[in-house]
Amino acid sequence: MAEAEEKVVKSSEESTDDSEEDESEDEPKLKYERLSNGVTDILQQDAASCMTVHEKFLALGTHSGKVYLLDIQGNVTQKFEISTVKINQISLDESGEHVGICCEDGKVQVFGLYSREGFHEIFDCPIKIVAVHPQFGKSSCKQFVTGGNKLLLYERTWLNRWKTFVLHEGEGNITNIKWRGNLIAWANNMGVKILDIITKQRITNVPRDDTSLRPDMYPCSLCWKDNLTLIIGWGNSVKICSVKERHASEIRDLPSRYVEIVSQFDEEFYISGLAPLSDQLVILFYVKEVSEKAGKVCCARPRLDIIQPLPESYEEISSDALTVRGFQENECRDYRLEYAEGESLFYIISPRDIVMAKERDQDDHIDWLLEKKKYEEALMAAEISQKTIKRHKVLDIGLSYISHLVENGDCELAARKCQKILGKNMKLWEDEVYRFKKIGQLKAISQYLPRGDLRLRPAIYEMILDEFLKSDYEGFSTLIREWPGDLYNNMTIVQAVLDHLKKDPQNRTLLKTLAELYTYDQRYDRALEIYLTLRHKDVFQLIHKHNLFSSIRDKIVLLMEFDAEKAVDMLLDNEDKISTEKVVEELENRPELQHLYLHKLFKRDHHKGQRFHEKQISLYAEYDRPNLLPFLRDSTHCPLEKALEICQQRNFVEETVFLLSRMGNSRRALQMIMEELHNVDKAIEFAKEQDDAELWEDLILYSIDKPPFITGLLNNIGTHVDPILLIHRIKEGMEIPNLRDSLVKILQDYNLQILLREGCKKILVSDSLSLLKKMHRTQMRGVLVDDESICESCLSPILPSDASKPFSVTVFHCRHMFHKECLPVPSMMSPLQFCNICSAKHRVPGSAILEMKK
Repeated sequence: MAEAEEKVVKSSEESTDDSEEDESEDEPKLKYERLSNGVTDILQQDAASCMTVHEKFLALGTHSGKVYLLDIQGNVTQKFEISTVKINQISLDESGEHVGICCEDGKVQVFGLYSREGFHEIFDCPIKIVAVHPQFGKSSCKQFVTGGNKLLLYERTWLNRWKTFVLHEGEGNITNIKWRGNLIAWANNMGVKILDIITKQRITNVPRDDTSLRPDMYPCSLCWKDNLTLIIGWGNSVKICSVKERHASEIRDLPSRYVEIVSQFDEEFYISGLAPLSDQLVILFYVKEVSEKAGKVCCARPRLDIIQPLPESYEEISSDALTVRGFQENECRDYRLEYAEGESLFYIISPRDIVMAKERDQDDHIDWLLEKKKYEEALMAAEISQKTIKRHKVLDIGLSYISHLVENGDCELAARKCQKILGKNMKLWEDEVYRFKKIGQLKAISQYLPRGDLRLRPAIYEMILDEFLKSDYEGFSTLIREWPGDLYNNMTIVQAVLDHLKKDPQNRTLLKTLAELYTYDQRYDRALEIYLTLRHKDVFQLIHKHNLFSSIRDKIVLLMEFDAEKAVDMLLDNEDKISTEKVVEELENRPELQHLYLHKLFKRDHHKGQRFHEKQISLYAEYDRPNLLPFLRDSTHCPLEKALEICQQRNFVEETVFLLSRMGNSRRALQMIMEELHNVDKAIEFAKEQDDAELWEDLILYSIDKPPFITGLLNNIGTHVDPILLIHRIKEGMEIPNLRDSLVKILQDYNLQILLREGCKKILVSDSLSLLKKMHRTQMRGVLVDDESICESCLSPILPSDASKPFSVTVFHCRHMFHKECLPVPSMMSPLQFCNICSAKHRVPGSAILEMKK
């Protein structure tokens, strides 16, 4: 059981003992407050016997026979002296304008609070209960019921007289009545009955479970959850009853309605009152316990529980022990639970105290979270409902959270929360920075400081940078890299770094950071010097970004030594800023770097560095022979004599052969291949490339006494030279390796050539015949000659305007038309006529295909 500490206005006579209440980790569902002001004065001299709650006011009855009307704060607005004995019940209609009061001396009064109409009667027995019609203000609803030893209905007639009906009797005293709509529920010694006031029919009887309990000491508690749901609490038993309509076929002599008990369960303690709360129940319990000191049963503090009813059991939602004044002397019948319809507002009435309970709102929830130091949850709750909370501010909760984290030593989390909590409040930001400085935790907050549109004073950032510079070079470098350069005074920080470099001149971290500071300050030349000294990868990015090509003219060697590939690419991409001549000049003493630059230049464009091609021959020969031959092949500006001289000096046979062939000395080139390379395949390939009969002859003469060369020639010569020329020159008796295979290959190649020729011939004949047929079909087609056709010679209409006159027209295959008289007379040597236009344009001439005469 969770016991919640009540929040009440304390007076000198209050007997609340807070020390008895244990703290709980479960948040209470309700909050409590004593009803004070006028109520305090009343209960000092009198004792409360009953109370009724209306949405506008409260009506309190006392043991001395007085009735007080109170406002919601407990201030007395009106007082009625009804009797000298205990007020048993006060009943209000829904409008709050009519009240019914009954007393222990049998007196009953029903009157209007704002009118003179009323009913006054004194019975010969105590009247325990009275209930006025909920719509008593209406003329058709002037009814009320009283409960003593009978249940009496009073109804005003049209003559303003009151007529009495006995609704029930003979089962003991009536102890409770609840009227809702057209249904009246009452409890007597035997159980609970429900009556339909319209039909005057009793719907049901719910018997009392525990008959051992005295009804006057443990009275029945009733409340309507809605117009058709009655909740009964008696002893420790709870029943929830639902009034339902009976099916027409089942009515017969039965009432039109019946009651079904939808939920029933027993509680641990005795019920003093109950009230609905949405789909849950609020129950006031009278509790007895065994005193450890006296060893006897005594009255304990009453409990107010919220439960979730189930069909045969319940689930406890919350349970609070209430410290009310004089609870040690109270009995079960001394407690009452009243509630305001439509509001989550409950009143616990005891003779010496009235406590108001209400559902906790978001402010109360946040109070509890803060009390339990659950700042994260409190902050989240305040952010979600910041439009509805009244007593808390998100910022105040956030600041308390930061303070809590700092006090507990969790500075990293506190710094991270600053970003969200402090937002754009620069004053609060600076206060927090100084607090972190005071506890030596500036590093923790550094990465979360504002650095966008809203910024702190430069001195704040400089203070943090100085803290890092004293103890953490890497952290200092990170901040300089991440923070915009205009957050602080750049010159101040540069000077501070220079002072530290005097103690440690080779510190790479400080040098790199200094270069970044120089970059922010647009002193790019100094930054570039440091980057080159450090061989830093960002040097090329710095040059490109800030166009520092004029500053690197004398630093090309340094750049090439750092990263030759990147340096060459950058120089070639920016030839307009640093010329090729300047680069070659700077690299004069570093020929290997000079070669790398010129090689990439040549790859990009064979003509750009033509003036350096002669130099490149030596560079390729020295540093990159594999690319020398491709260079010689692709270059058209290379001096061949110089190249030949260098290749011959270094005995580069392949390159020399290429140069000799390019200079026209093919025989010498072939001779080098055969004598120095001894590579018959290469010699044959060279002869094929040159396609010179004399070279083939030289190759045959050189190979005739070398069997391996003869084999190579026999295998490859067939398609270029007649193999018979070679075979006839072979000496008799010479052993030639793989001669048979070579001869077979020659024959196969010959047969293949014959087959290819025959196949080509067939294809040619077939295509010729097909084209001839196509041409014939085309020439056999007619040609349209109409009035729009003109003579291509005289440009007049080809057909005469007078169709009766004779005419003669010639039409050629090319679709050109002429008058017969406009064509030249054919000669005796060539009787065929040709189109003058097509003949003049060197087209294939065609003979006339049609002559038209009339």
